[in-house]
Formats: sequence, C-alpha cells, structure tokens
Amino acid sequence: MTKMELLKRQEDWKITYTHALGETASWFYVQIRDHAKIYGKRDAGSGRVLCPPRAFSDQTLEPTTDWVEVGPGGVIEAFTIVYDKFNNLPDPPYAFGYVMLDGADTAIGGFFKGVDLTSGAEAAKRLAIGTRVTTRFAEKRIGDVMDFWFEPAAG
Repeated sequence: MTKMELLKRQEDWKITYTHALGETASWFYVQIRDHAKIYGKRDAGSGRVLCPPRAFSDQTLEPTTDWVEVGPGGVIEAFTIVYDKFNNLPDPPYAFGYVMLDGADTAIGGFFKGVDLTSGAEAAKRLAIGTRVTTRFAEKRIGDVMDFWFEPAAG
C-alpha cells in the first residue's frame, strides 16, 4: 500500500449572518442594555442558577424557571491572556476568562480590564483563579457581550 499524500489548503472565510437569539438570550441582553444588570435562570430541579441563562436545564432538559439577578461581584474560574491578533476580536493584548458571579452556579465568559498586560507573569498573578472581581458596564450599551467586563475588586 502506498502512502497517501495529505494536502493542506489555506482558506479565508468571512461569514456574516443574522440569527434570532430566542426568548431567553433576548431577555438577558435587554437587561444588560437597559438596566446594566446580569441575570441567570433557575434550574427548577436542582435549584442551581445558570448564568449565562439557558431556556432548559443542562442536567434534566426541563425548562428553567425564574430569573435571578447575579453579581456584580464574582470569582475568576479561568483566564487567558491573548497577545496575537484574531479577526473580529479586540486588538491584543487582552484577557478573557470565566467568572462565577455571586449568586450563580455556572461561570460566564467575559473580558478582563483594569490589569496591565505588559508582563504576562504579573498579569497572571492579578488574574489568578479565585481572584475577586466586579462587573463593569459600558456607558452606552447595545445588548451585547462587549457591554460588560470584569475588573479585579479593590482591596
């Protein structure tokens, strides 16, 4: 049997599309846009608060129930610092990660600000897992993930 040559091809795709967010995500982003507040949705079976909210429980697939305001404080669960340029993302350097907001039982992704990213080692100390953060909101919000970010809590 002869060895097959595997080819590579570089392709540049730019796909723009519009899709409906649905009832749960729409309500979530309207609260961020209009009230500068983040909410999760309760899993009726376990009582957990899912944030970002889901229409259905990730464990039972039953519909989630009431809305619960979470944050603005929370704890860093994971983070990364990005120094290379990626299409459709902020200019580097920037930090992104997951935060368990107070009152939530799942972590939400977002950008970190208020940390000098010049030295990756020093920035990593400021963004260490378990670090308390607070949620900040843009003055002008459009109902998008860029409307909020996390900063290390004072003290």
